[in-house]
Amino acid sequence: MKLATIRVGGATRAVRADGDGDVLTDLGSGDLGTFLADADWKSKAEEKLPGARTYAARAADFAPVVPNPSKVVCVGLNYRNHIQEMGRDLPEYPTLFAKFADSLIGDGDDIARPAETEKFDWEVELAIVIGKQVRRASEAEAKDAIAGFTVLNDITCRDWQFRTKEWLQGKMWDSSTPVGPYLVTPDELPGGTAPELDVTLTVDGEVMQSDNTGDLLFKPVDLVRYISTIIRLNPGDIIATGTPGGVGSARKPPRFLSGGETVTTEIEHLGALVNTVEKDAS
Repeated sequence: MKLATIRVGGATRAVRADGDGDVLTDLGSGDLGTFLADADWKSKAEEKLPGARTYAARAADFAPVVPNPSKVVCVGLNYRNHIQEMGRDLPEYPTLFAKFADSLIGDGDDIARPAETEKFDWEVELAIVIGKQVRRASEAEAKDAIAGFTVLNDITCRDWQFRTKEWLQGKMWDSSTPVGPYLVTPDELPGGTAPELDVTLTVDGEVMQSDNTGDLLFKPVDLVRYISTIIRLNPGDIIATGTPGGVGSARKPPRFLSGGETVTTEIEHLGALVNTVEKDAS
């Protein structure tokens, strides 16, 4: 299944992509986070809903796939080639930081580039969406807790990120992080909860990142187990699994987003986010 949250008449609605993906069927819930909180969401998502409202996908205004997750946990240094380009050793444990709901935007929304940064960078990432509450998950529980996967662009203010040893201040900027457009359930993906999918990111059509999620050092199930040991994961929570090589800060010379660029963040079978960088957002 492909599920999403769209904006309709000043509110949001949880929807399912039907047919060839050109029709979105209303699931009777205000957003995908609320929908996933229902313990029976899987069976309800498959139901045929007589009289349900439908929307044309091509005209849809996509919100963040989960607009208000209780947490967004991100993983740094998780692709071998990115670790190498940053000149670091392979980590023994995942490097974790957080984002907040106010950081998230949807497909087609403008990326707010802060006036305070001179090093605004891109990061294509596979993101996990949690479908049931889990704490100290076993491997089987972790697999069962994964509702599906989506696309995330972990836009980063590098100059703020490296002001200190802690990365948070470079990662949490308001309205900077596209996520979506769809949650795709594991049964739709080759590899299920361990998908090996091609990931790409382009800036104005030029390929900047290209890799495959098979290069992930810490796999999705491993991350759910590790993070749930620390804190409970709730339905709708998002885990961004890290970015491959090709970020702007590692290029020679470095290259950053100055405003006006179109950034396309795409993952095989999951879809693409297309966002324009707004210059010097307030």
